[in-house]
Amino acid sequence: MKNAIITGASSGIGLACAIKLIGMGYKVLGISRDFTKCDCDHHNFIHLTCDLTVKSEILSLQHKIERNKTYVLINAAGVGHFAPHEELQISQIEEIIQLNLTAPLILTKLFLRDLKKNSGYIFNISSISGQQPAIFGAAYGASKAGLQHFGLSLFKEARKSGLKVINIAPDITNTHFFDTLNFKPSSDPMSYIEPEDIADIIEYTLNLRPNTVITNITLEPQKFKLQKTPKN
Repeated sequence: MKNAIITGASSGIGLACAIKLIGMGYKVLGISRDFTKCDCDHHNFIHLTCDLTVKSEILSLQHKIERNKTYVLINAAGVGHFAPHEELQISQIEEIIQLNLTAPLILTKLFLRDLKKNSGYIFNISSISGQQPAIFGAAYGASKAGLQHFGLSLFKEARKSGLKVINIAPDITNTHFFDTLNFKPSSDPMSYIEPEDIADIIEYTLNLRPNTVITNITLEPQKFKLQKTPKN
């Protein structure tokens, strides 16, 4: 059975991808800081508790996963803090960079040789904020732009091995990402993407003829509408 490693797998995009890949016959190694609220306990869904902002915890994962069976890596974990840049706390900036950019780079390094040998797939869940100016999200946008550039460069570097690297840049997605923010998707279902939409894109990509690689995918809802939420 092939392994798929998915970060942020306890909810949102990561969980939707985990459920999708289990249905496709993969053994999913899900990585998250906390699985206590995760409602998926399938026997092919292995929960690996890890704080991806702590380097030693990331490094420990290479001893918990059968690397030679690893065919898919989905870097879905992410965090956002939004405010004028001078108002962000330094700890918030550090968390954005560590979780959105540093962790995917380290994880990819740990499993890259095996992914190349297996002609595998790396999916980086970026953001539309990494493609255009992100007002009140300069640090967040920079982290996602960095992740996207990493994916494009890595594909050029490793494509001869058969490795596929795909960046998926969604706009507003209906997840818990907004729980601690002062804005969220509108209640209009035309104004947001569902996590399952992204999982469907990954399924489609995995089923493409192996010699065809989509390197960049941008997803936008039909309408752009947000609503403000009270500050905590």
